[in-house]
Amino acid sequence: MIDSDAIDDTIRTYVKHGWILRRVLLTADLRKSLGERSCEFFGDVKIGDGDIDAAWFSRPPDKGEIAWEIRHLNETPFALLEYADETAGDFEDKLREVQSRLAEAIATKK
Repeated sequence: MIDSDAIDDTIRTYVKHGWILRRVLLTADLRKSLGERSCEFFGDVKIGDGDIDAAWFSRPPDKGEIAWEIRHLNETPFALLEYADETAGDFEDKLREVQSRLAEAIATKK
């Protein structure tokens, strides 16, 4: 399981490169491990229950759709990138599909 210092480092690295933390998925184990400290890392960002521990970041585009990246919160860095239009009707479905792909990739690596 990832520790709090590694989560902090991950978020700082993304922010340093212009990414914005938008959403977080936490398993019950990591949520319990972080306890009250989750607010320190994630602030007002929506934290949802997940089968995997992951953070969604977005970055404004030069042109076109917004880049969304889901980063597995683990010692071994792994992320998937998707371009999505937040105003599109299938936006949430698109993000769920990417989350599923990440979960499958993680399960395959175990």
